[in-house]
Amino acid sequence: MLDRELPDADVVISQPFWPAYLTPDRIRRAPRLKLSITAGIGSDHVDLPSAIEHDITVAEVTYSNSISVAEHAVMQILALAHNYLPAHEWVTARRGWHVADSVSRNYDLEGMDVGVFGAGRIGLAVLRRLQPFDVKLHYNDVHRLPPDLERELGLTWHEDARSLAAAVDVLSIHAPLHAKTVNLFDDEMLATMKRGSYLVNTARALIVDRDAVVRALERGHLAGYAGDVWYPEPPEEDHPWRSMPHEGMTPHVSGSTLSAQARYAAGVREILECWFDDRPIRQEYLIVEGGRLAGTGARSYTV
Repeated sequence: MLDRELPDADVVISQPFWPAYLTPDRIRRAPRLKLSITAGIGSDHVDLPSAIEHDITVAEVTYSNSISVAEHAVMQILALAHNYLPAHEWVTARRGWHVADSVSRNYDLEGMDVGVFGAGRIGLAVLRRLQPFDVKLHYNDVHRLPPDLERELGLTWHEDARSLAAAVDVLSIHAPLHAKTVNLFDDEMLATMKRGSYLVNTARALIVDRDAVVRALERGHLAGYAGDVWYPEPPEEDHPWRSMPHEGMTPHVSGSTLSAQARYAAGVREILECWFDDRPIRQEYLIVEGGRLAGTGARSYTV
């Protein structure tokens, strides 16, 4: 359907949950395309260099589901640490009452070192929500947070992802996908993490090496991996993350709460109204404009 309609399309509206991948080839075959809108957050399904080359405006509804994703990430962190999903399976699918098995991998989050990779809108919201759990909070971001905020939340800043990964028991990924983060968490990076640590990824699947995650879980180096993002989306039926041990995967629903859907529907309407009325689109919605990274895109992406 997408390939059939693209040659006549002036505007493409896509969701990150079932993205229309605007590859360089597809952009070349869409001579009329002038605006790509993400109904949500994250425009990595658009080849940004090609959008820049062809003077396509790329926009997304920044902030629309930041809190939704942050709450989902915290939920997945707790589910892994407390072994929630296997315990739930014992009383439902297995019809059993195996308390010993259910608690064999069940820990308190309190006292753990918890890190966030990418402390933007979502990552910062995760840090704020984790502080009351009496954990030691760490983070890495290319833009260091203000000193007073670091003191307020008791944050330890790390100059790179490797330092962060080595220091924490739980790591939650909230960075955008771009050239410097693709497959960043590969075998080598995962090996720097503590044995028995947890990894949560509600950002983009390609920030981690798919098969490296499986290997780390199978050999017990990672105690658990929970994620809400896949590649491609939807994933193939035999995708190894569907069957790997100690996983807590969901089908990219963290940003699709009904609350969030109302916000990004309103944002898409606002972007379209600005576009058709020839009014400026808000800077926080912009990723690419005028043949260059703009607004939020200039802060979050590299090309």
